[in-house]
Amino acid sequence: MADRPLPKTNEADTRAFWEATRDSRLTYQKCSDCGTVVFYPRRHCTGCLGRNLVWEESAGCGSVYTYSVVRQSYHPFFRDKVPYAVAWIDLDEGPRLLSNVVGVDDPVSDIRIGMRVAVTWEEHDDLCIPLFEPDED
Repeated sequence: MADRPLPKTNEADTRAFWEATRDSRLTYQKCSDCGTVVFYPRRHCTGCLGRNLVWEESAGCGSVYTYSVVRQSYHPFFRDKVPYAVAWIDLDEGPRLLSNVVGVDDPVSDIRIGMRVAVTWEEHDDLCIPLFEPDED
């Protein structure tokens, strides 16, 4: 099986995020000046353009905002995984992130907008990839 394409972990803006995933911690930034939740990681607040961002930890629970089912993939890693779902996940703390919904038999019929999901981790040598599965609670 081919390897999953992985993000670069040495970029200044995202390094802390990927380091936290090593410990299965899902983090996001929040502006100390105006309270804006910031995700994806960056050096400035998207609300006030300030630089007083602090890292917060998410509980990893949220809901599917929207999704698409991929039925064909030419990348060797994903080729054997079709069909699979790519989804925007709204975390309960406010960030919205792009990920995959896993742990379903059929992404066409088993996923719906608004469905509750919880983070699960795909482990790699230098980081973990946050994926989401249906939350039974």
